[in-house]
Amino acid sequence: MASLSAVNVPGPRRVIGVNLDGPLPELVADATGSSALVIGYRDGYPVSTLDIMLTDDPADATRALAPLVDSLVEEGAFDDHAPVSDDDLPTISVVVSTVVDRVEDLGKLLDVLEHLDYPRHEVVLVDNRVRVPDIDALPGLLAGRDVRLVTERRPGLSAGRNAGVAAATGEVIAFTDDDVRVDPQWLRAIGERFVREPGLDAVTGVILPVELTTPAQIWYEAYYGGFSAERTFSPVTIVPDDVPGAMRHARVKAVRPDGTVRKHFAVYGIGAYGAGANMAYRRSLIDTVGGFDTTLGAGSPARGGEDLAMFIETLWRGGRIGFEPHAVVHHRHRQTIEDLHKQLHGNGVGFTALMCALAAKDRRHLTVLARLMPLAAKVKAKQMASRLAGRRDAATESTNEASQTSLPKSLAFHELRGFPAGPAAWFRSRRRWRDVEAGRFQA
Repeated sequence: MASLSAVNVPGPRRVIGVNLDGPLPELVADATGSSALVIGYRDGYPVSTLDIMLTDDPADATRALAPLVDSLVEEGAFDDHAPVSDDDLPTISVVVSTVVDRVEDLGKLLDVLEHLDYPRHEVVLVDNRVRVPDIDALPGLLAGRDVRLVTERRPGLSAGRNAGVAAATGEVIAFTDDDVRVDPQWLRAIGERFVREPGLDAVTGVILPVELTTPAQIWYEAYYGGFSAERTFSPVTIVPDDVPGAMRHARVKAVRPDGTVRKHFAVYGIGAYGAGANMAYRRSLIDTVGGFDTTLGAGSPARGGEDLAMFIETLWRGGRIGFEPHAVVHHRHRQTIEDLHKQLHGNGVGFTALMCALAAKDRRHLTVLARLMPLAAKVKAKQMASRLAGRRDAATESTNEASQTSLPKSLAFHELRGFPAGPAAWFRSRRRWRDVEAGRFQA
C-alpha cells in the first residue's frame, strides 16, 4: 500500500436506499461505516444519489440529505405512462456469459433472473471456460433451476455472448454479468421502453454499486463518478446528429422525452450512457451487425471494448439507443486495489484497442478520429491531470466531506499506461482469434 500513502484511505461506506416520498430514516454512524452513498427513490425507482457523512446525531444526516429531498427530477423524466399490456411486451432472452469464477455472485444473480417480473423471458447461461476444473461448481449451481446452459469453449466474453445469442429465442436479447444483481423490475423497464419507443434498437440503464466496503470500491465510484461515467437518472434517446458534412454518424445527441437536446457528443463517448452489465438489443440489430467483435472484450488480449463497439456500431448505422433509468442493476466493484489497478489498466488497453477494431472494420473511422483527436487529447489531458492530482471526476458542489474523496495517483497511472498498449493488444487478439478459428489455439 506504499503508493497510497499520499491519500487518506477511506473506511467502509454504506449504500442506503431512501424513499424520498416518505419520512426520512434516522441515519447514524455505526460499525458498518461513518459515511454513506444514499440512493434516493421516488415511486420505487432511483432518481438521485448523494454522499454524506454520518454522526451519532440523526439530525446531521437529515440536514445533509436536504439537497437530495429538494432535488428536482428533470422535466418529463418520469411522466406517467399508460400501462403496457403483457401481451404487447416483446419476448426477452437474458444472456449471461461466465467463466464461473464468482460462484456466490452468480448464484445470487440466477436467483433473481428466474423470478423477474416479466411474462415471457428465458435465462441463457453460457459456460465460457476454456477448461473445466476437476471440481466443478456449475452443475450444483444449476440444479433445480430453469436455466438453459450453453457451452462455448472458445475464449473471450464476445464469443460467449455470441453463443448465447445463437441459442436465444427472444425478440430482444438482454445482457448482464455474473458480478451483478438486477432489480426485479429490470426486464419490465426494458421491455416497456421498447414498446413505447418502437424505433429503438437498444436500451441501456442505470448501474449502481452493490457495496462500498473497501477503499478500492469507493475509489472506483469516485474515479468515474459512477459505473461508466457521471451517473444520471434522466431518460434520453441517443440518436445520430444531423450535422451537415459530418462523416457518417460520428456525432450523436441525447434527446429528452420532450424533444429538447440534453447534449451533443462524439459517438465514441457513448460509454457515458451504457455498459455491458446492463444493455439490451433487438435480435434483428445483433444479426445485422454480425454479433459482438471477438477481437475485443474480457478474456481477450484487448481486455475490453466489445460493449462500446456494439453501441458505436448501432449509432454508426443510424440506429437509436434509449437510456432507461428505471432499468436498474447493481454491480459488485473490484474489492482490492490490485484488482482495481488491473481493471483500470484494462480499460485503457480496451479503449485504444476498440479504436483499432473500429478502423479495421470501417476506415472512415480514421478520418473522424483524426478530426476529433486534437480536442479529445485536450479533454483527456485535463481529465488525467485532475486524476493525477487526486481529484475525482464527478466532484459535487457540496462541501460534504464524503463527496471529496481523494484518489491515489496510481489509478490514473494504470489507466494511462494502458492507452499506448491497446493497438498491440488488439493485433495480438486478432491473431489469436484467427488461431482459434483455425483450431490452432492452445489455452
